[in-house]
Amino acid sequence: MVRPTKCRRVCSIPQNTVFGSESAKEAIEMTVDEYETIRLIDLEGLTQEECSVRMDVSRTTAQAIYACARQKLAKCLINNNLLKIHGGDYKICENAGEFCNKKCCKRKFCHKK
Repeated sequence: MVRPTKCRRVCSIPQNTVFGSESAKEAIEMTVDEYETIRLIDLEGLTQEECSVRMDVSRTTAQAIYACARQKLAKCLINNNLLKIHGGDYKICENAGEFCNKKCCKRKFCHKK
């Protein structure tokens, strides 16, 4: 039996959810949790281990989410695809707002989205 997917904690939903040209041939869909790994690892400079703590998942799960997100970004850049960010198994941190700080990862109660 397959284990159910654990919700991933994210600080907030991105303000912009569509990137690229409307005339793009194809749209690539990225989940909110994939977006969060890109934000934490590439923008904030966290390690995959630190990212996994912030998202409340295992390091291997964070690594898999990140790899998938990077592949989607590469497809968009190389093939001139539209990128749409939505969906996924995630919960918003209760400190949601403009990206919450590192203290939020210590909180246990987050709202499921």
